[in-house]
Amino acid sequence: MTQWGSKYLGDQGYSAIDIIRYYYGNNMFIKTATEVSGVPSSWPGTDLKVGTRSDKVRQMQQQLNVITKGYPLIPKLVEDGIFGKKTEEAVKKFQGVFGLPQTGIVDYPTWYKISEIYVGVSRIAELQ
Repeated sequence: MTQWGSKYLGDQGYSAIDIIRYYYGNNMFIKTATEVSGVPSSWPGTDLKVGTRSDKVRQMQQQLNVITKGYPLIPKLVEDGIFGKKTEEAVKKFQGVFGLPQTGIVDYPTWYKISEIYVGVSRIAELQ
Protein backbone atom coordinates (compact mmCIF):
# COMPACT_ATOMS: atom_id res chain seq x y z
CA MET A 1 0.00 0.00 0.00
CA THR A 2 1.34 3.42 -0.84
CA GLN A 3 0.59 6.68 0.89
CA TRP A 4 -0.34 8.50 -2.29
CA GLY A 5 -2.38 5.62 -3.63
CA SER A 6 -4.43 5.67 -0.45
CA LYS A 7 -4.93 9.41 -0.70
CA TYR A 8 -6.02 9.08 -4.30
CA LEU A 9 -8.60 6.43 -3.35
CA GLY A 10 -9.79 8.54 -0.42
CA ASP A 11 -10.23 11.52 -2.72
CA GLN A 12 -12.47 9.30 -4.85
CA GLY A 13 -14.71 8.61 -1.87
CA TYR A 14 -13.32 5.25 -0.74
CA SER A 15 -13.76 4.56 2.98
CA ALA A 16 -10.87 3.32 5.14
CA ILE A 17 -12.06 -0.29 4.87
CA ASP A 18 -12.55 0.07 1.10
CA ILE A 19 -8.94 1.26 0.76
CA ILE A 20 -7.65 -1.63 2.88
CA ARG A 21 -9.65 -4.11 0.82
CA TYR A 22 -8.39 -2.52 -2.40
CA TYR A 23 -4.83 -3.38 -1.40
CA TYR A 24 -5.30 -6.54 0.70
CA GLY A 25 -8.45 -8.23 -0.58
CA ASN A 26 -12.10 -8.51 0.37
CA ASN A 27 -11.51 -10.76 3.38
CA MET A 28 -10.22 -7.80 5.43
CA PHE A 29 -12.40 -6.23 8.12
CA ILE A 30 -12.14 -3.68 10.88
CA LYS A 31 -13.01 -4.98 14.31
CA THR A 32 -14.67 -2.50 16.63
CA ALA A 33 -15.04 -2.72 20.36
CA THR A 34 -16.88 -0.85 23.03
CA GLU A 35 -15.01 2.08 24.46
CA VAL A 36 -12.66 1.18 27.28
CA SER A 37 -13.09 3.72 30.05
CA GLY A 38 -10.07 5.27 31.64
CA VAL A 39 -7.77 4.90 28.66
CA PRO A 40 -5.05 7.50 29.13
CA SER A 41 -5.14 10.49 26.85
CA SER A 42 -2.54 12.94 25.67
CA TRP A 43 -0.82 15.44 27.93
CA PRO A 44 -3.01 18.55 28.24
CA GLY A 45 -0.27 20.81 26.86
CA THR A 46 0.20 22.79 30.06
CA ASP A 47 1.37 21.76 33.50
CA LEU A 48 -1.25 20.81 36.07
CA LYS A 49 -0.56 22.43 39.44
CA VAL A 50 -2.26 23.85 42.51
CA GLY A 51 -5.18 25.98 41.36
CA THR A 52 -5.80 24.11 38.08
CA ARG A 53 -9.40 22.96 37.59
CA SER A 54 -10.17 20.70 34.63
CA ASP A 55 -11.27 17.31 33.36
CA LYS A 56 -7.57 16.50 32.87
CA VAL A 57 -7.04 17.01 36.61
CA ARG A 58 -9.97 14.68 37.30
CA GLN A 59 -8.56 12.06 34.93
CA MET A 60 -5.14 12.28 36.60
CA GLN A 61 -6.76 11.98 40.06
CA GLN A 62 -8.71 8.91 38.92
CA GLN A 63 -5.57 7.30 37.53
CA LEU A 64 -3.59 8.02 40.71
CA ASN A 65 -6.38 6.43 42.76
CA VAL A 66 -6.11 3.25 40.68
CA ILE A 67 -2.32 3.33 41.08
CA THR A 68 -2.67 3.57 44.88
CA LYS A 69 -4.05 0.03 44.93
CA GLY A 70 -0.60 -1.24 43.98
CA TYR A 71 1.37 1.58 45.61
CA PRO A 72 -0.33 2.38 48.93
CA LEU A 73 2.24 5.05 49.86
CA ILE A 74 0.49 7.33 47.38
CA PRO A 75 -2.53 8.88 49.14
CA LYS A 76 -6.07 8.48 47.79
CA LEU A 77 -7.67 11.59 46.30
CA VAL A 78 -11.10 13.07 45.89
CA GLU A 79 -11.75 12.94 42.14
CA ASP A 80 -13.16 16.44 41.81
CA GLY A 81 -11.03 17.96 39.03
CA ILE A 82 -9.54 20.51 41.43
CA PHE A 83 -5.76 20.44 41.87
CA GLY A 84 -5.40 21.32 45.54
CA LYS A 85 -2.77 20.71 48.23
CA LYS A 86 -3.77 17.04 48.69
CA THR A 87 -3.40 16.40 44.97
CA GLU A 88 -0.04 18.13 45.06
CA GLU A 89 1.06 15.88 47.95
CA ALA A 90 -0.08 12.75 46.10
CA VAL A 91 1.76 13.84 42.97
CA LYS A 92 4.95 14.49 44.97
CA LYS A 93 4.70 11.03 46.54
CA PHE A 94 4.12 9.47 43.10
CA GLN A 95 7.10 11.35 41.70
CA GLY A 96 9.29 10.16 44.57
CA VAL A 97 8.22 6.53 44.19
CA PHE A 98 8.95 6.58 40.45
CA GLY A 99 12.20 8.57 40.47
CA LEU A 100 10.92 11.87 39.12
CA PRO A 101 11.77 15.31 40.57
CA GLN A 102 9.33 15.87 43.46
CA THR A 103 7.82 19.15 42.32
CA GLY A 104 4.15 18.32 42.89
CA ILE A 105 3.48 19.61 39.37
CA VAL A 106 2.15 17.30 36.67
CA ASP A 107 4.43 18.22 33.81
CA TYR A 108 4.94 16.25 30.60
CA PRO A 109 7.19 13.53 32.11
CA THR A 110 4.94 13.10 35.15
CA TRP A 111 1.76 12.91 33.04
CA TYR A 112 3.17 10.10 30.91
CA LYS A 113 4.65 8.24 33.88
CA ILE A 114 1.22 8.32 35.55
CA SER A 115 -0.31 7.02 32.29
CA GLU A 116 2.33 4.28 31.97
CA ILE A 117 1.91 3.04 35.54
CA TYR A 118 -1.89 3.32 35.33
CA VAL A 119 -1.98 1.11 32.24
CA GLY A 120 0.28 -1.41 33.95
CA VAL A 121 -1.67 -1.67 37.19
CA SER A 122 -5.15 -1.46 35.64
CA ARG A 123 -4.39 -4.05 32.93
CA ILE A 124 -5.96 -1.78 30.28
CA ALA A 125 -3.21 -2.82 27.89
CA GLU A 126 -4.64 -6.35 27.91
CA LEU A 127 -8.11 -5.09 26.96
CA GLN A 128 -7.12 -3.26 23.82
